[in-house]
Amino acid sequence: MATEIIVPSLGESVSEATVAQWLKKVGDTVEADEPLVELETDKVTLEVNASAAGTIKSIKVKEGENVEVGAVLGEIGEADGKAAAKDKDADKKAEKKSEAPKAAKLASEPTANDDSDAEDISLSPAVRKLVEDNDLDPSKIKGTGKDGRLIKGDVLAYMDGGDEEGRKDKEEEKTETGKPEEEAVPQKSGGRREERVRMTRLRKRIAERLKEAQNTAAMLTTFNEIDMSACMALRAQYKENFEKRHGIKLGFMSFFVKACIQALKDFPAVNAEIDGDELVYKNYYDIGVAVSTPSGLVVPVLRGADEKSFAEIEAGITDLGTRARDGKLEMNELSGGTFTITNGGIFGSLMSTPILNPPQSGILGMHKIQERPVAVNGEVKIRPMMYVALSYDHRIIDGREAVSFLVRVKDAIEDPQRLLLDL
Repeated sequence: MATEIIVPSLGESVSEATVAQWLKKVGDTVEADEPLVELETDKVTLEVNASAAGTIKSIKVKEGENVEVGAVLGEIGEADGKAAAKDKDADKKAEKKSEAPKAAKLASEPTANDDSDAEDISLSPAVRKLVEDNDLDPSKIKGTGKDGRLIKGDVLAYMDGGDEEGRKDKEEEKTETGKPEEEAVPQKSGGRREERVRMTRLRKRIAERLKEAQNTAAMLTTFNEIDMSACMALRAQYKENFEKRHGIKLGFMSFFVKACIQALKDFPAVNAEIDGDELVYKNYYDIGVAVSTPSGLVVPVLRGADEKSFAEIEAGITDLGTRARDGKLEMNELSGGTFTITNGGIFGSLMSTPILNPPQSGILGMHKIQERPVAVNGEVKIRPMMYVALSYDHRIIDGREAVSFLVRVKDAIEDPQRLLLDL
């Protein structure tokens, strides 16, 4: 008896996902709870695990297609060898009956005994489209990706040096009307190339939210600079003992989280949001920390950050960042933050204007620490300086509050003992 692979509940307000990648193919043996397929929503990428052990009997939804909660992605058959072989033979016969031109064949579902189809499913949507548009034979192109998979660069390099070798004979390839299939536009040597890739759900959602922030909030940004000397000295003095005691490295983010929480308590409007014609002031501090992932920017939330120690903040941020990059975050870890911190400095940014994360009213941007000459007590000194930026919603936060908030953060970082004494 076959067990259906079902799209699980995707979280509050999320009803649809995109099949990002099948981790198994038809005929593969799977164990219970083993990951089968990755689904991409507008918030996270999540895995669907096998509800029972057995053999993949069929795959009903291809990579790149959209599915709703409760949809059937495929089936798991019994693990018995004869039954599995029977299922694979049946799938293979069904595929042969519906055999179509090359473009359709490349996108078709593979069977365990069909080498060409098995190779096709390993192609990413972008690579598959490039192969189809130029009528190439992927088996003749050497892949340099993980496990020998083709990447876009492999195909482009092949087209530069071996374009004709990989093309099918047009006289033998006929459409149903008996006419040769339309030739793809040849790539001219030294000509320009374009590639159209469908936006991921996460990327589309990021675009929507950023545009929403620009359209709905009266967003302004105020800047300041921080002398990081005292903070760096304190960190250098205690980082080894800190790591030995807590098992986690002491970074700068915990200092900024603590500094922001103190400033938020002094200026509660920065921790508030607008709901219709009401202002909602929040007496808790769930700090979002922006994380760059291969799929795009996500903002996991460190909840109850005001109740955490430096070590707990560092451990929490490290855990959220690691799971964000691995696509292992839960849906509830990406919503409900009251204030956000983003650090463009890890990429070398010297100054930028962060965009609000709706419905939040403030976001702090950290930047690269760089030595600069500054005036200290009438003398020019070389100090490690960081520009910081606070973008805020002017509908709820006045300029005086925004500037004072940022000065409060600056004072706490330049004199980190304040953070320990809650001053």
